[in-house]
Amino acid sequence: MRKQVLFAAALVLSVAVFGQKNELKTAEKAVKAGDFATALTVINQAESLIGAADQKTKAKFYYLKGKALYQNGKVSDLKETAGALRQLINFENETNKQKYSSEFKEIINKLVEANRTKANTSYEKALATKAPEDYSASAKSFYNIYVLSPKDTSFLDNAALLYTLGKDYDKSIALYDDLLETGYTGIETVFTATNIESGEKLSYADKKSRDNQIKFKIAENPGVEVKETRRPSIYKNLASAYSGKNDEKKALEIVKKGREEFPTDYILLIEEANLNFKLGDEAKFKELLEKAIELNPTEPALYYNVGVMNLNQKNIEEAVINFKKAIELKPDYGDAYNNIGATILLKAEPIIEEMNKNLSNFDKYDELQAKQLEVYKEAVPYYEKAYNLDKNNIGVVQTLIGLYENLENTDKLKELKEVYEGLKQ
Repeated sequence: MRKQVLFAAALVLSVAVFGQKNELKTAEKAVKAGDFATALTVINQAESLIGAADQKTKAKFYYLKGKALYQNGKVSDLKETAGALRQLINFENETNKQKYSSEFKEIINKLVEANRTKANTSYEKALATKAPEDYSASAKSFYNIYVLSPKDTSFLDNAALLYTLGKDYDKSIALYDDLLETGYTGIETVFTATNIESGEKLSYADKKSRDNQIKFKIAENPGVEVKETRRPSIYKNLASAYSGKNDEKKALEIVKKGREEFPTDYILLIEEANLNFKLGDEAKFKELLEKAIELNPTEPALYYNVGVMNLNQKNIEEAVINFKKAIELKPDYGDAYNNIGATILLKAEPIIEEMNKNLSNFDKYDELQAKQLEVYKEAVPYYEKAYNLDKNNIGVVQTLIGLYENLENTDKLKELKEVYEGLKQ
């Protein structure tokens, strides 16, 4: 009885194998005839049985599946097709029996090059038109390259950025999330050398390529450069995508997460500062800018923005100190000169209030007015410097006109009024 059971099981197995082979023959005929719909139907029916097949049958199955999905280049689902092509290549690598892999590798290379051409063409068009749909078209092609060759993660990075530029924020967010979750860093080693004839510094994909040019006296001065991690930029770009959706709170959450991983990253620190400013937290904005100054003490814009926050809070001395530091680092910083003038004028506000309280006390009023004019005299040189750096700044011109009127500087007043009339036209 036991022998009969074993015989029955063996019979079922042989029937299944026979059925698989018949189905593969049917699928192969359909592929050769270009009837890919029939081929896929047959392949899908056989898929549940293929696990028990031998190496040769499995390889043939994966090959026909890839060919049926590829459709002689008329691919309808690139992701599924790429998966099938790689499935065959991986299987033959595992079994160390190469029969179809070279053909599939060539197909993948063709698809990669086709998408690379599309990506570059649409990207160049997008640079010219700035049209979101052109950026998104380029993003799709870069993403397709990644689908075909997942080890080239930089293409996923490119696609995510281009989707952001194309205002397709949901797709951008999905790709950036994928990059972060998979631990992508973007760190890579670049081999360099100098072209002997032109003196141009060149980069090579691998050491062997560079060394060959050194060997044949085409290049010299070999070197190696290691690119820094891109993860901080990915956090920033992901936050920018959320900002594009007007979700500043989520953007801030992403940046904070990035700063937990990279606490001294300057770009993320500035991004967190800017997001706090957009959300109305000026105190936090100022605090983060002061931290940024510690990391980058030679950036004039940092001192300028801290100065603006102090100006808004009417911290006169601190504001002037920061604006002057900005000017020290950037002598032509017209806005900083303008804001020093504006900060100095704050000192006149309490004086004017007292003047209004002493309208009938002529001696006291005159004494206060003299103080007021001294403040104006102190502010004038800074506004004049701002005007000389930008003579089209109508706001500065208007302020100077008011100061010259109060100081009774008729010559400069006349000159500035003529300028003002010209700017209004």
